Amino acid sequence: MKIIQFITRMDDVGGAQVHVLDLSLSLMRAGHEVIVLSMGCGPVTDELQKKGIRCEELIQLHLKIHPIQDWLALKELCKWLKTLKPDILATHSSKAGMLGRMAGKICRVPTVFTAHGWAFSEGVPERKRRIYTILERVAGKISNGIITVSNYDYQLAIKHRIIHESKLKTIHNSVPDVPEHLRRNPAGSKPKLIMVARFAAPKDQRTLLLALESIQDLSWELDLVGDGPLLKEVKDMVSRSSIAHRVHFLGNRRDIPELLARSHLFVLISRHEGLPISVIEAMRAGLPIVASDVGGMKELIDDGKNGFLIPRNDAETLMQRLKSLIVDPQQMTKMGQCSRTRYESHFLFEHMSDQTIQMYKTVLANGIGMRPVGLPNKSRGV
Repeated sequence: MKIIQFITRMDDVGGAQVHVLDLSLSLMRAGHEVIVLSMGCGPVTDELQKKGIRCEELIQLHLKIHPIQDWLALKELCKWLKTLKPDILATHSSKAGMLGRMAGKICRVPTVFTAHGWAFSEGVPERKRRIYTILERVAGKISNGIITVSNYDYQLAIKHRIIHESKLKTIHNSVPDVPEHLRRNPAGSKPKLIMVARFAAPKDQRTLLLALESIQDLSWELDLVGDGPLLKEVKDMVSRSSIAHRVHFLGNRRDIPELLARSHLFVLISRHEGLPISVIEAMRAGLPIVASDVGGMKELIDDGKNGFLIPRNDAETLMQRLKSLIVDPQQMTKMGQCSRTRYESHFLFEHMSDQTIQMYKTVLANGIGMRPVGLPNKSRGV
């Protein structure tokens, strides 16, 4: 198959970008031709191009909703589809999902949308939830297939009548395995906590920091990995706190497996999620997890077995759970071993990749009558 992977942005590194990277490389190894289209470029596109995958920027694509700019981006995407003539258009993230499905309908290209967490999920502001529910229902009417990355998101799509169940499939996120030396093997006795997340909504580094301030009498250090629009605010908050010397801002990193291997405990505090790649990476490394009980997190964490689930915005419970682990290294080790076992049992990358290819083939077979690719004539405005 000739497959276009279309994602809103590649100038930043997040779970969706890592998913597109790993999946694109897997598809190429399986003999498929892959082209990545996106707004911007960065470390992920650099890595893809070094491995032989073509990456192209959409000049007209921007993050904010703007009717005229979005129309120009749609026209640009349609031109790429006419030029490249893909068998399948695979879209990721909300804006690329909307524009991609419109372009697929116009150009008669079967399109699969992967929802990396719905924008109308619980925890999203109410007004935004209402708007995106309506938009996704409209987009669902022209969708050939939708992949949800968690059962939670699958049920949410059914509840809000986004698309017929026959076109909807859950394929859990996953990540390729790592060598044994990149599994949990922390140096030193001082517990090192790590959170890998953008400094932007829906992540909630602030609640984590408030919880840690309450247990500063214990021995611990925290690494915060990532970048984003709220980074300066969080840094300012830390600089005014009594734990500034114990919190380290590492920025965007491409050595996440190495950082995880040197850590004792993984933390992800959020307001809403899909199925976080960062947590699966931590499970792969054999780390115990403390995370917010949002989105599909229950599908990753068996509370009390490989980690703890924390109610949204609950700094007190978070503090108690962190304290119980920091003072009990044996419990951390045991939970970390459970994380690794759970990864091996349920989240191996090959399973996810095989299921995704099968989904593409099913959508292609059902949409075969849509071919060939073609744009409407100029009188219709594209």
